[in-house]
Amino acid sequence: MEKAVLSLFELNQLVRRSVRTCLPDEYWVQVELSDVRANYSGHCYLECVQKDPKSNSLIAKARGIIWSNVFSQLKPYFEQETGQAFVSGIKVLVKVTVDFHELYGYSLTIVDIDPAYTLGDMARRRREILLRLQEEGVLSLNKELELPVLAQRIAVISSATAAGYGDFCNQLENNAFGFAFYPRLFPAIMQGERVEASVIAALDRIYAESEKWDVVVIIRGGGATSDLSGFDTYDLAASCAQFPLPIITGIGHERDDTVIDLVAHTRVKTPTAAAEFLVNHLRHTAEQLENYAYYIRQEVPARLNREKERLERCITRIPARVQMRLQREDFRRERLAKRMEMAWQSRLAKEQYRLELSSRLSVALQARLLKEKHRLDLLEKSVEAASPDLLLKRGYSITLKDGKAVTDASLLKPGDRVVTRVAKGQFSSEVQGTDMHAE
Repeated sequence: MEKAVLSLFELNQLVRRSVRTCLPDEYWVQVELSDVRANYSGHCYLECVQKDPKSNSLIAKARGIIWSNVFSQLKPYFEQETGQAFVSGIKVLVKVTVDFHELYGYSLTIVDIDPAYTLGDMARRRREILLRLQEEGVLSLNKELELPVLAQRIAVISSATAAGYGDFCNQLENNAFGFAFYPRLFPAIMQGERVEASVIAALDRIYAESEKWDVVVIIRGGGATSDLSGFDTYDLAASCAQFPLPIITGIGHERDDTVIDLVAHTRVKTPTAAAEFLVNHLRHTAEQLENYAYYIRQEVPARLNREKERLERCITRIPARVQMRLQREDFRRERLAKRMEMAWQSRLAKEQYRLELSSRLSVALQARLLKEKHRLDLLEKSVEAASPDLLLKRGYSITLKDGKAVTDASLLKPGDRVVTRVAKGQFSSEVQGTDMHAE
């Protein structure tokens, strides 16, 4: 039996018929757009992907196409409804038909899109960014800064060619009150994928010379609403929230707030509104100064009159108060004089008594000295009477053995050598015997 052999084209035809038979309807599918590009004919070619939420790795992919007649209507509708550009990286809910081509293989043809799904995803991302900033404790830092009373030195982040920047400067320069402002442009890209990096770089340049500026104004005018996605990033929002100068945003849209609008010190709708805010702030300051000046003009004369009256009252009270004070001082002086007199008398009596004690002490010392001298004379005589030399002169002698006086004959033994001292000299002898009963 011969085997049935198909060519690749025939096999792909079979697959195509099977796909159309099994999947004949249109299907709503949640996808993330990737590699979005439109060609010269108006067709849009892209990839539909799905990523693992934990590892962010691709788990599904399909080639997609939007034919020009659909794309020309679908793109502006989506961007108008969401304010989000139809670009790679966004999540969308699209209606597709499933197809298989013999040469190009499996693909999805997008025929419709639901902007509400993307709006929900964008809102979720914004909520996540705001929640993260709140957990880090920086969400309201810029809002808590105090706007300088004289906010005249303005660091402007915008595109040099943006119509909104020109409107902003004209509004400041031609304000009805003649206030002077000193704006300086820090150029940045205000639409497209480079918005985040460009605005952060401008903030860094302003931070390097932050002492020169009072406020920062981020304005954008004339661009499409779909270019606002660059202002909904965590890094840009964190930089704005933690910036040391108040930030005013006027990005030019009314329906939705971007993340940096929510963390900035003040959010206005347009660049012109930002200029009006600064003019009104300075006008409020000027009004306060005028009120202070009026208060000074009105209150100073009244205060001077009150103080003059108070001074006059004080002057009238001075003689009586001086007289009373003099009387109190005289009374105090008299009391002090009496106390001093009594104190001196007491001290004089003490000194006189001390002098009497001194004379008595002198007499007592003389008597004691005589008594002690007499006692010393008696002691001297007693010492002289007890002197060994005096006893020796009377005929007594001292016998020494080994340099010690012998007072007990029983301590001597025959043959011991002893020395006998007399009044004049000494002599040695040897013990022959001892008599314990001799008197």
